[in-house]
Amino acid sequence: MKTFLILFTIFLSLAAKSQTTIKTSTVSVKGNCSECKERIENAADIKGVKNSVWSEAAQVLSVTYDSKKVSLEQIEKAIAKAGHQTATQKADSASYKALPSCCKYESTDCKKK
Repeated sequence: MKTFLILFTIFLSLAAKSQTTIKTSTVSVKGNCSECKERIENAADIKGVKNSVWSEAAQVLSVTYDSKKVSLEQIEKAIAKAGHQTATQKADSASYKALPSCCKYESTDCKKK
């Protein structure tokens, strides 16, 4: 009986491990400053996202999310809606125009903070 219980416990732990849906991915996201960082990370904070950190120097967002609740495409669309271009999503033009001047990453006269 003890052998059965041990095997059953091992089986359950393996089954639970195979159902892990938490993923970590990186996404290229354009931005310039700490205001951009806050906006990008807030835009990525949608249902299913566990953590997101944007690096200004690398122009990359590292995002940890539950792939059963949200897709990477949905996360990128949320960021693009906030005015920041990703590798696969063009920024919403109205949102981009509304960005503070220091956050307009396509501008050549951007002032870094």
